[in-house]
Amino acid sequence: MATQDAQSFHWHDSEFDDSNFQIRGRTLFFVVVLLCVILLVTMVYLYARWVCRFGPPNSVGSIVHAPPRQSTTRPGGLDPSSIGNLPIVLHRDLVNPNEGECSICLGIFQDGDKVKVLPDCGHCYHCECVDKWLRTQSSCPLCRASLRVDSLV
Repeated sequence: MATQDAQSFHWHDSEFDDSNFQIRGRTLFFVVVLLCVILLVTMVYLYARWVCRFGPPNSVGSIVHAPPRQSTTRPGGLDPSSIGNLPIVLHRDLVNPNEGECSICLGIFQDGDKVKVLPDCGHCYHCECVDKWLRTQSSCPLCRASLRVDSLV
């Protein structure tokens, strides 16, 4: 019985035909090209994600400096003292009570609301709304009349 077990597990290399698994020159070339294309597409994808997240890379050795910011004004807006000097009235005391809506937030004025009236055009807005607007813009949100005192700025 021992001789039969030994014969049943005895294999020869000639029994396996691996000629179907040979990689010939043309197939190897296409496999290498396919792997290179996959690697290239992966690298381009990772670079695009990096650029979208962190911005484009700077040139070698260059340092980008942001311009110094002024603490009181922004380039297009009014300074806080000019914004604070605009007249504030209660809505029920307005000369033209038909103006019932803030054109910035589109909220309806209620009796007792504090409203800022712009000097040149007379348009009215909620104080908070127009203050935010005037920090970045120097004109009326509705008619674009300039609110700057000096025309040189």
